[in-house]
Amino acid sequence: MNLAVIEPTTSWYLVLAAVLFGIGTVGVMVRRNPLVMFMCIELMLNAVNLSFVALSASLSDINGQTAVFFVLVVAAAEVVVGLGIIVSIMRRRSDATADDLSVLKG
Repeated sequence: MNLAVIEPTTSWYLVLAAVLFGIGTVGVMVRRNPLVMFMCIELMLNAVNLSFVALSASLSDINGQTAVFFVLVVAAAEVVVGLGIIVSIMRRRSDATADDLSVLKG
């Protein structure tokens, strides 16, 4: 019995990235909880990173992986600042929605 091993191709990774991006987009549009919206935005960001890495590997070019490195550095800074703001708002008002965040306008 010969079991063939199926290796994932670049197309598989791109389809997975598109599905993850779609889930993130729907999550941002449907949910009103700022914390869930933040996680959906991070999911979309990681979907784009997956497509960068997949295309970079298939083209044997390191530029896509270099871009992912810088995107992850910026995402880490975004998480520190954004998550800190969201958690402080959620501690003060646990039922806060994205519409309530308009009070932060200066």
